[in-house]
Amino acid sequence: MNKIIATLIAGLFATAAFAQTSDVAKAQADANKDVAKAEQKEAKTDAKADKKANKAIAKADKVHEEQTAKVGVEQAKANEKVAKADPEDKAKAAAKGDKSVAKAEEKAEKKTVKADAKAIKKTVDATADKALAANETAAAKAKADAEVKEAAAKH
Repeated sequence: MNKIIATLIAGLFATAAFAQTSDVAKAQADANKDVAKAEQKEAKTDAKADKKANKAIAKADKVHEEQTAKVGVEQAKANEKVAKADPEDKAKAAAKGDKSVAKAEEKAEKKTVKADAKAIKKTVDATADKALAANETAAAKAKADAEVKEAAAKH
């Protein structure tokens, strides 16, 4: 009789121990799944943010090149007009050419600054998006750790 009671008591403890590890293991698996999901979402957000920022920077670089080319064209036109001008009108043509080049440079600088500002804004927004995604991942990890501890504390 004592052997039967001892066996039943041992079985009860073994079942309780198995149930405890099962709950903790299940909580750990759920936690790992949630963390993996959060990390995947963070990686996706990072990639998307980097893509937006890089696109804006590339666009700003393109604007720089276009505006530099426009100033170059304006300079070439001015030089051509000076070369074609009569000797007595060369100074007047050069002054007029310098004026048009200065105007083209001003316009180019304005467009370049606006493009740079837009690229900087997109980069800042991308950095903010990445920081928020990292924060969400950290929160998911903390929540998962708390759930595992809670499951372990129940038994």
